Amino acid sequence: MTHRKGILILLGLVTLGAVGVAVSDDGNGNVKRGGWLTSRADVAPVANATYGGECGSCHLAYQPGLLPAQAWAQVMDPAALGDHYGDDASLAETLRTGILAYLTAHAADQASEVRSRAFAVGFDAKAGTGLPRITETRYFKRKHDRVPTSLVAGNPDVGSFSQCPACHRGAAKGIYNDSQIDIPGHGPWGD
Repeated sequence: MTHRKGILILLGLVTLGAVGVAVSDDGNGNVKRGGWLTSRADVAPVANATYGGECGSCHLAYQPGLLPAQAWAQVMDPAALGDHYGDDASLAETLRTGILAYLTAHAADQASEVRSRAFAVGFDAKAGTGLPRITETRYFKRKHDRVPTSLVAGNPDVGSFSQCPACHRGAAKGIYNDSQIDIPGHGPWGD
């Protein structure tokens, strides 16, 4: 009987060690070498160098799957780019049409990822004033409704809800799952 208990205890310890290796990460949303599981993008990462370079030079090149095609068309309108959320982001027509084609082809309402599809649900291009904002989508609001404004807008290391990478460690890779949230000055977030 004691031999059996010893084997069971050893088996349990080996199993716990394996689980620890499988789910450990490096703090940046990446599993450490030797891990069995990897963090998967729940929104397809940006895969267009032109878009990533042009838009990513000023802010996170938001994944196309965070807005539906109709919203991207509004954002990429030539007049809208002239007053792009308060900045002039005008582009040469060939760049603009190429980026727009990429964004609309991979938009939330075209994506296969469940989280991306959720961003398209309930989107109304006529609602609100000004350009569409990811932070004004129904899905975004639902996912962030319990986050106190003081942890975001009142936090100098974050500034606003549009600064995704400040809290979502894997945002640039399209990883927005709850286990990757680390609010500066607060720590991991849990509902």
